[in-house]
Amino acid sequence: MSAGPESKAWFERAKRVLPGGVNSPVRAFGAVGGEPLVIHSARGKTITDVDGRDYLDFVGSWGPLILGHAHPKVIEAIGAAAKRGTSYGAPCELEIELAEHVVSLYPGIEQLRFVSSGTEAVMSALRLARGATGRKLIVKFEGCYHGHVDHMLVAAGSGLATFGRPSSAGVPEELTGLTRVLPLDDDAALEALFHHEGDRIAAVIVEPVPANNGLLLQRREFLKKLRDYCDRDGALLIFDEVISGFRLGPGGAAAHYDITPDLATFGKVIGGGMPVGAFAGKAALMDELAPSGAVYQAGTLSGNPVAMAAGLATLRTLEAEDGWTRLDELGAHLEHELAGVIETSGANASAVRIGSIFWLALETRSPPRSAGAVAKGAAEAYAPLFRALLDGGIALAPSAYEVGFVSLVHSIPDLDRLAAALERFWSGQ
Repeated sequence: MSAGPESKAWFERAKRVLPGGVNSPVRAFGAVGGEPLVIHSARGKTITDVDGRDYLDFVGSWGPLILGHAHPKVIEAIGAAAKRGTSYGAPCELEIELAEHVVSLYPGIEQLRFVSSGTEAVMSALRLARGATGRKLIVKFEGCYHGHVDHMLVAAGSGLATFGRPSSAGVPEELTGLTRVLPLDDDAALEALFHHEGDRIAAVIVEPVPANNGLLLQRREFLKKLRDYCDRDGALLIFDEVISGFRLGPGGAAAHYDITPDLATFGKVIGGGMPVGAFAGKAALMDELAPSGAVYQAGTLSGNPVAMAAGLATLRTLEAEDGWTRLDELGAHLEHELAGVIETSGANASAVRIGSIFWLALETRSPPRSAGAVAKGAAEAYAPLFRALLDGGIALAPSAYEVGFVSLVHSIPDLDRLAAALERFWSGQ
């Protein structure tokens, strides 16, 4: 099932006024072939394109829709907030309530500041880390994505650690020269970098659950070493929990691994489908921000009342419905079904899952823990699988390296439908 005539017509219009016809590159279907669906509406577990075709959705707007599309309580909260005004550019009750809620749930934080995206949260957290430590170097890991901040758009070179080099045009090497890139799951590389440059490192930033280059689940021991090295040498540890925060549970990956970062960045779930990000830490560290401190950060739409209402309704609903327990149960069921399908069909794949996040690691039976261990043929193998599922009315992300999400609105039959579709594809039926 290719894109229908209405989707094609709308996409032609889009290409005349939007670069590549999209507002985010992966939406263009370049990695899977064909033309993208243009979506008209979504409700619950279903998205509907402009041709009137329905799809069982496991993308969930790339993670924030943990309750499903257009959840009644979220829509009600958004409507009530909008009636009082869509933006104030001034403090409001809802931003204070949501901040209190987030601080009460996530380990080790006392204050946070809202922004409008995960990228903005990371950019601000890194500036704060540099300002607070008086150091310049930032360490990131290959395979971890932290938004399109200039000095985070770098790729690892050869050896244990290299000066970063830009992976996007328009990013000067002078900016990325202050970024070090390490492989994930490599104790020796981590030790070598801190041995040589530990006293120059402002912060180490990591996705504790790397979910942008596949789902590269880390050993707790490796993450604990990050914590220990940062403590020893006076660097700050930043957990990028834009994806994992409030999806794995109320305490995110920090609670899951029992490791508390100095700073954490959030997005996705805390916005309930609206554009929201945040970064958080201890009060003494956050006080380095203006107006209390000398690190400047600002945003006209930060703490937007409509977005705050959506995030607050989402977290309250998750708590009221024991949502995280149910999500983990659904995720475990899907993992079990996918593992069975892989075994019976003989597919060269593995099912990777943590909480309600899942990923099909193709062309390997060993789930990778680093970007370098991801099978080179995964993208080529994924494209026909993606198209077959879409033909059957199931929407996964249009990239072999993006993860899938289970929401509270998914049912056991929905998960079984996905597993059955994969079995048909891998069995050649």
